[in-house]
Amino acid sequence: MDAQQQITGPLDGIRVLELGSLIAGPFAARLLGDLGAQIIKIEPPTAGDPLRTWGQAEHDGHHFHWTTLARNKQSITLNLRAARGRELLLELVAHSDVVVENFRPGTLEGWGLGYDVLHERNPGLVLARVSGYGQTGPSAQLPGYASVAEAVSGLRHLNGYPGQAPPRLALSLGDSLAGMFAAHGVLAALYHRSQTGQGQVVDVALTEACLAIQESAIADYDIGGIIRGPSGTRLEGIAPSNLYRTHDGVWLVIAANQDSVFGRLCRAMGQPDLATDPRFSDHRARGRNQDELDDIIATWASARTADKLTTILAAAGVAAGRVNTIAEVVADPQMQARQMIVDHYDQRVGRTVRGPGIVPKLSATPGSVRNAGPPEPGSDNDYVYRTLLGLGDVERRELREAGVI
Repeated sequence: MDAQQQITGPLDGIRVLELGSLIAGPFAARLLGDLGAQIIKIEPPTAGDPLRTWGQAEHDGHHFHWTTLARNKQSITLNLRAARGRELLLELVAHSDVVVENFRPGTLEGWGLGYDVLHERNPGLVLARVSGYGQTGPSAQLPGYASVAEAVSGLRHLNGYPGQAPPRLALSLGDSLAGMFAAHGVLAALYHRSQTGQGQVVDVALTEACLAIQESAIADYDIGGIIRGPSGTRLEGIAPSNLYRTHDGVWLVIAANQDSVFGRLCRAMGQPDLATDPRFSDHRARGRNQDELDDIIATWASARTADKLTTILAAAGVAAGRVNTIAEVVADPQMQARQMIVDHYDQRVGRTVRGPGIVPKLSATPGSVRNAGPPEPGSDNDYVYRTLLGLGDVERRELREAGVI
């Protein structure tokens, strides 16, 4: 990796130290790196981030979850359990804007690196802390993984089919949500710092990130005593918005629950009278007669191919889309046109690896994918320790021999 390559994006000039491992904290840092921040990932000298071995595909012993989460980052090694290692971290903090960590609450404090110490060294520092349950409260010290957070927050209860064990998504949704909220909080804290010169703590819990996206579930329970549960392929009372099997065996989502859109769907189906039928004439009526309406649409869809249906519905102004596999997503002209399938040059395997593009798209200061992440733990030790801290060759060698870096 060229550690000195040009950094572009709205966060150009922002330096982030990433502590911890696996998904939520590193994902937050990746999002900041996508927007131009310099991300310095700190890994232990004895072992790299376990994420280096994650991902289902394997090539020459390498796995590729690392490629998408470590992109746009540099790696240094540092032993935070050693006194000299902690001193070096504080020196790095003095040269940084943000620290992202996802240790169990109290870990930094146990090393003498709580926010009071970090703030004393750098009053403008933003500390983003991602944990299972947050930094406070009776559950703060419990270990937290995404799967547990999805369950405890109630999110898992909303997923799946009635009467069956609530399944998980085939990814760590809770980690991704927490990472996004952490990046969101960092941006807000950096804006506050630009006005006041002062940093602050951004405290994100996996459970709370999962709870935050559950729409009206709390209000529905508070006002109506309704405990929302899994509803399979649809949302109860929201109709039509479901999966329908086409003549050629493709699952197609058709979403026309708004009154005006439902009218367009009825005309596209050649059944305009359905829009004024008392059973379906407004949102509430369609919700009460959801099964009957789904049967009507399913019969219509099953007689047509997916291509024919998407053409008809697009012309009618009705939202519809195939349930795509990742192979179909990668080939999707819209995804390609929006640069959502991008190349990462991965030095570990000497080739490009495709991954997701940058979200959001900024017109004046777009982000970029500049590398596929550091190939080895400590790949950037010499560059970072020399340029930021001024450590000479002899001192760096001594620190390596002592197991500090």
